[in-house]
Amino acid sequence: MGDGSVNLPPGFHFCPTDEELVLHFLLRKASLLPCHPDIIPDLDLCLHDPWEINGKALTSGSVYYFFSNKVTENWITKNGYWMELGIIDEPIVTSAGNKVGIKKYLVFHIGEAPGGVETDWIMQEYHLCNHDLRGALHNRRGKRKIDCSKWVLCRVYERKGNFAQWFCNSDDEDNGTELSSPDEMFLSAIDDEFDDTSFPK
Repeated sequence: MGDGSVNLPPGFHFCPTDEELVLHFLLRKASLLPCHPDIIPDLDLCLHDPWEINGKALTSGSVYYFFSNKVTENWITKNGYWMELGIIDEPIVTSAGNKVGIKKYLVFHIGEAPGGVETDWIMQEYHLCNHDLRGALHNRRGKRKIDCSKWVLCRVYERKGNFAQWFCNSDDEDNGTELSSPDEMFLSAIDDEFDDTSFPK
């Protein structure tokens, strides 16, 4: 990651489910656990308009992935701002019924709030459900408390077609997605990394 190259090699397509983004990437990032492969970079979204993140974020097709540790309700860039859509936060739930995260939807506007012009740039912002975990995550060595609200994982892309069609198609892609048995085992393994924390049953 040190060379700034975050594009996938030819033939590889990064297309994770919401659960995989939360459990295999965001949870490990927030818990200071190694992630293999470590392909999603950190990025301060306030420093970049969405059309400038190509080459700075992990690129898979026309979709960009990155972590941000600047959790804020006001993503303001030099030419505009991100604003939440009027959509209820979407829970990310495992097949066992554990709520492990939430997904927020934002759209980029050019200009100053509240009079900006809406664009076709969409961001899905993934958060861990810290309050739904039993206790706080701890570092095994130092018993140091990990703030699960520090990091978010962002997926940014430019939507095609009208919003209603885009939103329905987005839902269809994720509907019925359940964690596989290996993913449920991963939850258990993550649980074992901490001394006194487990996911809610």
